[in-house]
Order: sequence, then C-alpha cells, then structure tokens
Amino acid sequence: MTSEIIQKYLSNEASEQEVQALFEWIEESAENKKQFITAKKAWVLSGISKDIFSDSVPLIQMKPKNKLRKYLSYAAVFLVLIGLGKTILLFTDKSKTSKEIVLEMGDGRLEYFSGKNETTLVNDKGDLVAKRFPNQIIYFGKTSNDKVVYNTLTIPYGKRFKLKLSDGTIVSLNAGSSLRYPEQFGINGNRNVYLTGEAFFEVAKDKEHPFIVNANQVDIKVLGTKFNVSAYPENPTVNSTLVEGSIQMSETADPSNAILLEPNQMATWQNNAKKITLKNVDVSLYSAWTKGELAFKDTPFSTIAKIIQRTYDVEIINQNSDLARQNFTGTINSSESSVENILDLLKRDTPFNYSIDHKTITITNPR
Repeated sequence: MTSEIIQKYLSNEASEQEVQALFEWIEESAENKKQFITAKKAWVLSGISKDIFSDSVPLIQMKPKNKLRKYLSYAAVFLVLIGLGKTILLFTDKSKTSKEIVLEMGDGRLEYFSGKNETTLVNDKGDLVAKRFPNQIIYFGKTSNDKVVYNTLTIPYGKRFKLKLSDGTIVSLNAGSSLRYPEQFGINGNRNVYLTGEAFFEVAKDKEHPFIVNANQVDIKVLGTKFNVSAYPENPTVNSTLVEGSIQMSETADPSNAILLEPNQMATWQNNAKKITLKNVDVSLYSAWTKGELAFKDTPFSTIAKIIQRTYDVEIINQNSDLARQNFTGTINSSESSVENILDLLKRDTPFNYSIDHKTITITNPR
C-alpha cells in the first residue's frame, strides 16, 4: 500500500489524506525516509516525469484542511530531485534601511506609514491632495497648471502597497520598490512616473496624455492598459508583461530601439546588450504577487531565493549544491506561508539543514 501511495504522490495524483499518511510514514523512521528517497530517484530516472515537466520541480498549490497545516501550511510542495550541482550561491541582497513605508513629499517632508490610522495629505500650500490609508494612498482627481511636483513612495522588503494616482491610474507596488510620481498631473504633456523595483499598472485612458513608465534604461509608453514591470536594480534586465491593451518599450537613450507588445507577451531589456527581446508568456505568473502569491515556472532556486528575500524581508545564504541546481514550478500563497514553512517543505524532499540568525537564513548540506 505504501509503494502505491508513493507512486501516486510522485505522479501528483495523491489525495490530501494520502499525502498526510505518506508524510507520517516517512517521519516514523530513517529507513522509511531512505526508502522514499530511493523510490523517488528511481521514478525520476525512469523518465516518467518527462510528460509532467522537463528539468523543473513542481510546486502544486492546494488548500488543505486544518489538520494538514502541520505538513503543508496552505501550499503542498511536491519535489523531485533532478540533478546534483557543485555551485555554492551567495545571496546578499539587503533589505532597505527603513522597515516602514515612506512617502517623500515634493517639499522634502517625510511621511511614515505605521499603525492603522487614516490621515489626509496636504501639499506645501496647505491644499488637500490625497487620503492616506494603512495599505494605500488615494490622490484626488485634479490637474495643475503649475509646475509638476513629484512625490516618492518607497516600499521596504516584506511589504506591498497600492497607490491611486490623481488621473485614476492604479499602481500596485511590490516589496523593495520605489515609485516617483506627480502629486497632480499637469494639463499638458505626458504622464511620467519613475519606477525602481516591481509594479503592476492599471492605467487610466487618456489619449492626449500618454502614460510613460521610466524604468532603468527604458521607457514604457501606454495609453490605457494593464501591465507589470520588473526593474529591480540588482537584475541585469527589465521585464514588462502586458495583460491587456498595448504598450511600447523603448531605450531611453535611443527611442528608435523599440518594440510593441500585444497581450500575453513579455518584453525584456538587457542592460549590457542594449537589446529588447519579445516572447509569449503566461501573464498570470507575473501578476500573481499582487494577489499575495508567489508563482514560478521552471524558475531556478537562485531567483526564488531573491523573491523570498524581498517578500519576507530576510537574507538567504545558500551553500547547498543540490538545492542550487533545482528549478521549480508552482504557486505558494505567501500570506499563508512563512519562510520556515517553505524551507521545511523543501527539506522533506531535498535534504538540507538551515539556521536562522535574526533575519539571516543559512542553508547548508545535510550532516
């Protein structure tokens, strides 16, 4: 019976009750764990997995009952050991100094978002310009004849935030991101904003005033659409993924170096090559973070580690060669899962040890 459940588990056909029974059986003895690992390796080598994934490890999303939370904590992670590597990866991304969301006003004033109070924002003239909530700012629909004044909103690691601009555009900002935007858009000219990090835009239509996202070395021009932009400074690329409408990505220094996107496409700017490439993608993978989910498709652990660092405000140092060479596919609900949950699930199928010192996680080879 146990061998049958293992086979169903590896084929992603096991029920929640069968998964629970299997995990309990594995925990009963070292011999059971050894037997499971042997069966798993044999299954991989048999080639059965080829129809399910190439060289990625599937993470399959489930919604377990409370009795399964000890093992699954919302997301059940099914892992298969694929290859052994000898690379030691060191992730040293640092979270921002401030642990609070910070708004820098055009006149230099700083507003810190802490607590659950609702407040109003006024400009340097004392005019009411926005209302501030714990998880979002809503600017009033006004335009200005005066010089455009820019505010800057900075989101630290471990947090996300939503912003409604004065033109009605909605911006969702991911962890470790910053957006510079007009307090009120001007009557004339384009609607320019400046992004560092990642954001999902739902742009209000205005044909006479194109909306332009300036991100690293590229500009993304739209009239009215929904799209995601990822432009973290530590990455050598800028990705823009179009959900609906149309956008154009162009090099800031050479606007003729441009490409037009259609829905379900992603444009990638390569900083070093000064080149823009285009491909069709599953756009839901690139907007999942706005729903509190981490979604991956054939994603290397090195990339996943960076995402975990930003999402949970931690630092990961990985010294496990097996884990370093793994790719993963699937979805995890980040609001329901802690870093420990994810590591413990990974650990069940790819043996490793880890230690946590304050917010630094060190992953090592098993003893």
